[in-house]
Amino acid sequence: MAPLVLVRYGELALKSPPVRREFESSLRRNILDQFVRDGLSGRLRSDHGHLYVEVDEASRAIRLLRRVFGITSVSEVDEVPTERGAIRERLLERADARLVPGSRFAVRARRTGQHAFTSQELARDLGGDVLERFSDRGLKVDLEDPDVELFVEVRGPRTYLYFDRVPGPGGVPLGVAGRLVALVDGPRGALGAYLMMKRGCRVGLVTVPEGEALARSVLVRFDPHARVESTPGDPEARDRSLRSLAEESRADGAVLPLTVEQYAEAKERWADRVLFSPTVGLTDDEVGERWRAVAELVQ
Repeated sequence: MAPLVLVRYGELALKSPPVRREFESSLRRNILDQFVRDGLSGRLRSDHGHLYVEVDEASRAIRLLRRVFGITSVSEVDEVPTERGAIRERLLERADARLVPGSRFAVRARRTGQHAFTSQELARDLGGDVLERFSDRGLKVDLEDPDVELFVEVRGPRTYLYFDRVPGPGGVPLGVAGRLVALVDGPRGALGAYLMMKRGCRVGLVTVPEGEALARSVLVRFDPHARVESTPGDPEARDRSLRSLAEESRADGAVLPLTVEQYAEAKERWADRVLFSPTVGLTDDEVGERWRAVAELVQ
């Protein structure tokens, strides 16, 4: 059986049905774009609120899924029928390698659909099964600060077991909002472009030498179709490149690493475009901290 990865998404689930269908379709396309670029094959299926990806290499798939906007977290899972015996045996099998002597553990159970048990009852009973099966290991239940968490997610007739949640970037899928161009002149410009991509915008990137590596080593990992244009560092050349790319891509606006004091002058220069500067309220230290967290998603 091929490894299975469970994909969770956040605010998409809050949209109206037509918008949600559109967003989910974009999310699927973006996942497949990442897989195609990396030469990974996979099969997608879904239920209400989750996607499931069948792949040959789960760790490789998880690395790529962390780059897809709209995804809040992913987990490699075991799938079993929603039958108490099947759930218990697979959980004990998976837990055997994780629960070393003296471990403190917790069973986290969630349930969707109608079943003859509650989430709390399932967690309680499975916890008792773990203590009974591994009674020689001195295990303890600790719901506040466990060494090991055993997750059980019951979704209708199928149940999914896993240990870890790997965070994704969140936001909404690329392509559900407008088109923008962004100046990437360092971490502040790169973070500004990233934040607009996270809100669903396709962003063309104009880089100066200080921002070239940030765009090509990080930002394009989130969008395989992102266009990157290099330009010298002088202001006139940067503006020409931004305007040229904006015209070619029919961009609705520009993302600039502005301070509050610079906004009025920039607005006058860009009167025909909407300006965005999502990092305007951040200090350089805050920008650096957030950018490091972004870069970790593509490791």
